[in-house]
Amino acid sequence: MGHLGALLFLLAALGALADICNIPEVDHNLVQSLGQHLLPWMDQLSVEHLNPSIYVGLRLSSMEAGTKEVLYLHSLKLDYQQSLLSVVNWLCPMLASSDDNSDLPTKPSMGQLALYMLALKANCEFVGGHKGDRLVSQLKRFLEDEKRTIGHNHKGYPHSSYYQYSLSILALCVHQKRVHDSVVGKLLYAVEHDHHLLQGHLSVDTEAMAGLAFTCLERSNLNPNLRNRITLAIRIVQEKILKAQTPEGYFGNVYSTPLALQLLMTSPVPGVELGTACFNARAALLTSLQDGAFQNVLMISQLLPVLNHKSYVDLISPDCLAPRVMLEPATVPPSPGQVSEDIYVLLKVPSVWPPYRHTISVPAGSSLEDVLKKAQELGEFMYETEASLSGPYLTSVMGKKAGEREFWQLIQAPDIPLQQGIADYRPQNGETIELRLVVW
Repeated sequence: MGHLGALLFLLAALGALADICNIPEVDHNLVQSLGQHLLPWMDQLSVEHLNPSIYVGLRLSSMEAGTKEVLYLHSLKLDYQQSLLSVVNWLCPMLASSDDNSDLPTKPSMGQLALYMLALKANCEFVGGHKGDRLVSQLKRFLEDEKRTIGHNHKGYPHSSYYQYSLSILALCVHQKRVHDSVVGKLLYAVEHDHHLLQGHLSVDTEAMAGLAFTCLERSNLNPNLRNRITLAIRIVQEKILKAQTPEGYFGNVYSTPLALQLLMTSPVPGVELGTACFNARAALLTSLQDGAFQNVLMISQLLPVLNHKSYVDLISPDCLAPRVMLEPATVPPSPGQVSEDIYVLLKVPSVWPPYRHTISVPAGSSLEDVLKKAQELGEFMYETEASLSGPYLTSVMGKKAGEREFWQLIQAPDIPLQQGIADYRPQNGETIELRLVVW
């Protein structure tokens, strides 16, 4: 009976493991190369390049950047605290007397402010005092404005996105700052009624961020009156993400998989072979890593915690004394001095009149942004972008700006949406790229 009991115990344990998302170790050199991608960005301390997600990802990884980290956090504090507080201080006396606010500092967006608060907590800093209270108040004000935009009947959509809405709730939660039940209720309704759909498809990264916010709320018990709905919403999000797994193993696509894994790692899913799903996702990510798919620093910063078995929810109680390995800059082999060949890319814009269609010649290895710049230099083509934490975001093409609930979608002919932005995607010779204005 003793052997039988041990066997039954082992089988039960194996069954439980099937419900747990556990990511096996990934080759150290691959993980280190990801971290090394972040180092050059940590040297760019200008306002337009600062990205709190870089700091968060590194702090939740097994690697550190030494004094670079200290200087980077200091620069984040100078930018985010001063820009936010100075805008608040300037607005009251100046708005009544002048319509020219061109000299006002740029206020961080809701998502940027939320990531900044995550960065503070990643360094084991609770927001507090006068400056901290102002940060919390501003983020809560953002959420209240978005709640009103959604409306009491849930017919509207946030001005930003449900992704930023969820990220903001998560940021306040890890600092143990409670938001009103009505704010959380809007996000619960969105999950319960599929308001995270984009072009008819599930937005996996948005669902995952909502799930991370709910998981934090559940663990912190900040909204006890909504606890049952929050617990159910976590399960709904988990099931949606698992159903979105592709035959290759990705959850949605390669770049939404890290956030999906962050969520799935936080809690078991009874009755589902979660271990198998996560193992397949890990295998797919490993292939992508080896192929060099992860070049965007925002995507890398979301993946590093996963490879260290961490998620943003761990920022509730971060371990700031855990040992980490010092990152060294990558050694770049000397260039052989060969002249780069040119490639030819057909650029099409059917969403304007007359439609634009032109073949652009650029050096091999150029980004799509390089193609757009060259097209603009040649004349007859115009475009505008705005900076975002994931890189330049296309806002206007041929003078036509994306309106409310519209965006310029990047399409590889005949009809394949690109998963990377204009700065990261590198077209191949003979490829056709279409810029298409679509409604979401």
